[in-house]
Amino acid sequence: MRQSIINLILVIGIAIGLNVIGNHFYGYLDLTEEKRYTLTEPTQQLLQGLDDVVYVKVYLEGDFPAGFKRLQKATREILDDFRSISGEIEYEFEDPIPNSLPVEEKNARIKQLQNEGLRAKNLNIKDGKEQRTVRFYPYAVLNYKGRTIPIDLVGENTPGLSSHEALNNSVGLLEYKLANAIQKLQTSRKPVIAFTVGHGELPRVNTQDIRNELRTFYDVGDIILDSLVQINPGISVIIIAKPQTSFSEKDKFKIDQYVMNGGKVIWLMDALNVSLDSIGRRGAYAPYPYADNTFNLADILFQYGVRLNNSLVMDLQSTSIPQVIDERGTTQLFPWPYHLVSIPNQEHPITKSLGPLNLLFANTIDTVRTKTPIQKQILLATSDRSKAQFFPMRLTFESLKIKPDLTTYNKKSQPLAVLLEGEFMSLYKNRPKGDFLKAYKQLGYDFKDISSPTKMLVVADGDIIKNYTDSEGRSLPLGINRYQPRINFSNKDFLINAIEYMIDDNGVIAARSKEVKLRLLNEPKAEEEETKWQLINIILPLLLLMLFGIGYNYWRRWRYAS
Repeated sequence: MRQSIINLILVIGIAIGLNVIGNHFYGYLDLTEEKRYTLTEPTQQLLQGLDDVVYVKVYLEGDFPAGFKRLQKATREILDDFRSISGEIEYEFEDPIPNSLPVEEKNARIKQLQNEGLRAKNLNIKDGKEQRTVRFYPYAVLNYKGRTIPIDLVGENTPGLSSHEALNNSVGLLEYKLANAIQKLQTSRKPVIAFTVGHGELPRVNTQDIRNELRTFYDVGDIILDSLVQINPGISVIIIAKPQTSFSEKDKFKIDQYVMNGGKVIWLMDALNVSLDSIGRRGAYAPYPYADNTFNLADILFQYGVRLNNSLVMDLQSTSIPQVIDERGTTQLFPWPYHLVSIPNQEHPITKSLGPLNLLFANTIDTVRTKTPIQKQILLATSDRSKAQFFPMRLTFESLKIKPDLTTYNKKSQPLAVLLEGEFMSLYKNRPKGDFLKAYKQLGYDFKDISSPTKMLVVADGDIIKNYTDSEGRSLPLGINRYQPRINFSNKDFLINAIEYMIDDNGVIAARSKEVKLRLLNEPKAEEEETKWQLINIILPLLLLMLFGIGYNYWRRWRYAS
């Protein structure tokens, strides 16, 4: 009896000891094909550099379907992974609006969450034959040294919050979203994003939505090139958003030297002057190239590795525009192949897990050989049912009455957006004269003919960044199509991801490339064979246990028979 008590105490002591050790040490062996449980090297370096506590509050407690339980579990696991690298990670899970709260307290809590920038999402849950709608807040709020950042844990512009694909995308992006938020919390000085003005670029009201979004983490402003001797190299990214007048050689020189000093540029360009309103006013319209061969920028873009063509892309994968169909003024939507829908390249960190983008009167882009090795990555392209219409052409709405000839839409994956990375050669190499170089140096600047490693993005559509306005002149969210407002395109996420990729010197964005493979049951077959598998899982273990008992009993009788 005494020995039994000692053994019991020993077992309890071992269990307690293992539990204590387990709370202080966390580890795992990642045997998954895609290494889904292994943090990327930049994320590990980021976490190892923490010098204070990062406290994470996750609002993923409550009544969720199985899919969101998976997201909850994955979030807990990734935070445990973070904590295994750095002891400065602390977290808790909380139900933001418990059902037990009185109505008044619930309303006050909802208002408080709204003030913190957390917008409720509605989730339709099928409970047997009934459906109910649950309001929930799939957010994590990170706090570090008095600074706070909320992040949305569900997919980016992915339709169907409860769909397997959307939730899988959300799980795959958890490491990046959390690491990116920590990196931003560590940054004491906000990077600067500047829009060029003075060349007919989009007015501020049409870029207001993305400006507002960027201001959360960046200082956003405008620069007038004519008023500068040199663009400040401290500006992280400059955005040239749909210019309509030519750039002078002085302005081009300033942009060129900004690039030579490691500056990043996002070029959002239209090669042809055309809009839906211009066709509607005149009934027929002949688009024409902008002045001086693409704003006098064709040579500098060519030097950097791309060429914008004087063409318009037509794609059967497109959005629609309204047309009057009778004398009473009744309108009906018709597919308009010039307003194309582009599915992003899912292999690149900028575009991985993004939904479709909407481009209006886009041109085609060619990549060209450069004197220095430049890596060129196509991020956006047309569908496999597209074609290019080259200048000169004539546009009318009469074409909507004619069924498109499918045999002519035979071009595949025409490039629409290209990312350029590498060391660029200056357009002005060997061109400045001695007197100019001397004067330039006297002002405190050095002329460079080869850039330090840098990046730029060229998109053959200036409207990709344009948000529309309502009847009162207020800016609408970027990505909303004014004729199909229920569709929210990923234009804003694409541009923000591109900016983050360009200025991410630590490489944290590499975590966006992680792939979590979806391995699903065959749901129709599972429902059809539900009873069969229930019987197998319930009856078979009992039968095996019973057979084991009978067999063991017979063995004992045989073993001890004498």
